[in-house]
Amino acid sequence: MTLIRVAFQGEPGAFGEDAILKFFGSAGVVTVPERRFADVIVAVENGRADYGVLPVENSIAGAVVDAQRVLARSAMRTTGDVTVPVEQCLLAVQGARLDDLTTVLSHPVALAQCTKFLLAHPGLQAFPSFDTAGAAREVAIAGDVTMAAIAGRRAAELYALDVLAEGIQDRPGNETRFVILAR
Repeated sequence: MTLIRVAFQGEPGAFGEDAILKFFGSAGVVTVPERRFADVIVAVENGRADYGVLPVENSIAGAVVDAQRVLARSAMRTTGDVTVPVEQCLLAVQGARLDDLTTVLSHPVALAQCTKFLLAHPGLQAFPSFDTAGAAREVAIAGDVTMAAIAGRRAAELYALDVLAEGIQDRPGNETRFVILAR
């Protein structure tokens, strides 16, 4: 069986990986996590991945400008697109309570999607991270009950974190459109 390798920006459990699974399915697919949007392009260009997935637009935060810039400078062709529902959750280590949290990490676009939640919790200081699932992984590694991440439920499962609040995006129906790229 031939495996299809698909690159995405982030850690396992990221919404980009959800886009891969929704578009390609899970059978015969290997997801290839990359740190930056530009790294996704490089992975496809140099053959480490057969396809790439980049987010281009979110229904709350608007254009994913950094991904669009990388895409505009590349010679990649778009072979499809997929829209993924995005339910943002507040994730923390076991034993953490919302009242004890002081720090929340997430991708800047995810933080922008959760502005109302963050304003309603002024004791939480938001810090950008390279990825939602990467933020969840960082919180799990730190083991600090004062830290949290904004990410999806699958990231909570992968990194053994508790979901302290779900659906914290500014409005229901949040979704992100991803494009599928090939050489």
